[in-house]
Amino acid sequence: MIPTSYPAQDEIARLTARMLLEIGAVHFNAQTPYIYASGLPGPTYIDCRKLISFPRIRATLMDFLAVTVMRNAGFEAFDNIAGGETAGIPFAALMAERMALPMSYVRKKPKGYGRNARIEGDMPEGSRVLLVEDLTTDGGSKISFVDAIRATGATCAHTAVVFYYGIFPDTMKTLGDHGVTLHHLCTWWDVLDEARAQGAFDSATLSEVESFLKAPRAWQEARA
Repeated sequence: MIPTSYPAQDEIARLTARMLLEIGAVHFNAQTPYIYASGLPGPTYIDCRKLISFPRIRATLMDFLAVTVMRNAGFEAFDNIAGGETAGIPFAALMAERMALPMSYVRKKPKGYGRNARIEGDMPEGSRVLLVEDLTTDGGSKISFVDAIRATGATCAHTAVVFYYGIFPDTMKTLGDHGVTLHHLCTWWDVLDEARAQGAFDSATLSEVESFLKAPRAWQEARA
């Protein structure tokens, strides 16, 4: 079913942050920072994969994501929904169902046998593809998926995620320079605001998280 009404974007952001906190997808730890894939530390971690285990929340968020994309990009802007391996696949399936569109998915790398394909599913040449993922940090992984989609002769000018870090200033430029527009539901700033409103973490932890969000690279360099 295609959603036809939706709350304002700031309310979508607040509700999304609330749901992520409710299911325990948000982790703050100022004493023992998490180590990211980059090898650098940080006091924040988010696990959007948990969303697939909560039917009411995942349904609401996919409604939010569908209407956000259609409001910003157009109601007839896409021919195909592609999920990025692996976290993006379930969200792409849910989005494709809501938008009444075919679904495909993109491998991180060719599977190494058979057709050696990166695209699974039917993606005809000229298709206008929306890339769906769970989250984005600096936008780098999205570029690889977009390039794989474009290599088929399809186009990909939009990507949609539930969560966008919103703390690395070059993300939008990185994607924009590659001809890609990012659509998202909430950021770390929305989560921090809602965590404070709920008293979900102690004040010292929230203050340390805010320091990281304001200057993540400086925070990391001081602790690397």
